[in-house]
Amino acid sequence: MEFETSGHAAQALNTLTPSQIQFLQLLPKAELHAHLNGSIPITTLKKLATEYLNSNSTPAAQTISADSIKQKIKILAAGPSLSNITDFFTFFPAIYALTSTPKALSQATQAVLSAFLDGEIPQCQYLELRTTPRETDAMDRERYLRVVLAEMRRYRPDQVALIVSLDRRMKMDVVRDCVRIASELKAEGERVVGIDLCGDPTVGDMDEFVPWFAKAKEAGLGVTLHIAEVW
Repeated sequence: MEFETSGHAAQALNTLTPSQIQFLQLLPKAELHAHLNGSIPITTLKKLATEYLNSNSTPAAQTISADSIKQKIKILAAGPSLSNITDFFTFFPAIYALTSTPKALSQATQAVLSAFLDGEIPQCQYLELRTTPRETDAMDRERYLRVVLAEMRRYRPDQVALIVSLDRRMKMDVVRDCVRIASELKAEGERVVGIDLCGDPTVGDMDEFVPWFAKAKEAGLGVTLHIAEVW
């Protein structure tokens, strides 16, 4: 699958010869920290937005306005300018709204997995996809993760696995629930390989998460942390 580039990435790519690009494409690669909702192709986001806006939900039941969704997707399609680490957080409320049902989440996950793993020259040979289990009107956190895992079964276990992310803004009862679900899914034989600490680095107290990461490790889960992202 082809990806469009812009800005510094496009400038760097344009300095390479065709043989250098081919060499890089053919190198075996592992992507160990891909954000599910941050990796959805623009074409899929547009499709999900159309379905969301044309759904039977009343405007009051929809979690974000139609104008806001259209504006964010337009910016994403044009190639956003992200000068600060917090800039991209403004896009997620719209994206999360679009993946708030099992059907939409399944479509998004399938598109992300295909973008990374399908094609004559896949973007990577092994992918660890991370996502924060969300509770919506249409599904609880466990259902959320099971929807994602169901799409992963389309691929071999040595191609893709799941990291369960914990957001710094979470209350500790939610963190406990997420760690419990991740541990139980792993015990069932599902391909859950780790727990991640993520989210806006300017909020939350990392010390509160320490016992829950210890619980995750006891369950055989790996641990990955976003730290020192701002200074």
